[in-house]
Amino acid sequence: MLKRIWITIGLIVIVMGPLITVSCAKKVVQSEPSVGETATLPPAAEVDMTTKEDAAKQGEMQAEEDLRQTQLAEQAAKEAEMESTKMAAMQMFMNEDVYYDFDSSALSDLGKKVLSRKAEWLRMNTDASVIIEGHCDERGTSAYNIALGDRRAGSAKAFLLALGIDAARLSSISYGEERPLDTGMNEESWSKNRRAHFVVEP
Repeated sequence: MLKRIWITIGLIVIVMGPLITVSCAKKVVQSEPSVGETATLPPAAEVDMTTKEDAAKQGEMQAEEDLRQTQLAEQAAKEAEMESTKMAAMQMFMNEDVYYDFDSSALSDLGKKVLSRKAEWLRMNTDASVIIEGHCDERGTSAYNIALGDRRAGSAKAFLLALGIDAARLSSISYGEERPLDTGMNEESWSKNRRAHFVVEP
């Protein structure tokens, strides 16, 4: 009887053993990650380092872009300032007239100084061409004043030519009494109209 019991237990162990082993093995396999899964999950430290490197590169690129934009803005401001200075100098050139005595086309000492400044501006602006206008006050006939205005423009032009300004850059015209700067009927007004005026051609 005892022997039969041990035989029965032995048979149970023999039959059930492989089943128990397979079951345990499956559980072990299921609990362990595969080699492929391990490779696709980098350590947290490595991920953190990559993020920091990307952030650093983005920061450097942004800093370079900010510097470039600053340099462009500074250059634009500098160019605008230069253009403004150039325009102011040109306006001064055109607004400074040469004045003459009554019924005269002779240059005064002050007139020669004004023309010397104009010659300097023309040397610095070699692409500029100028029209010299001759003007008179209203006294005298229209024909006489046209001729006088022509002599006044001519005297200013001759002085600039003597200072080395190319003749191709200078032209002259007389308006006589047609375009008075001051329409008053007194010597103060007339003295403002006896002049050579300078216009920079566009």
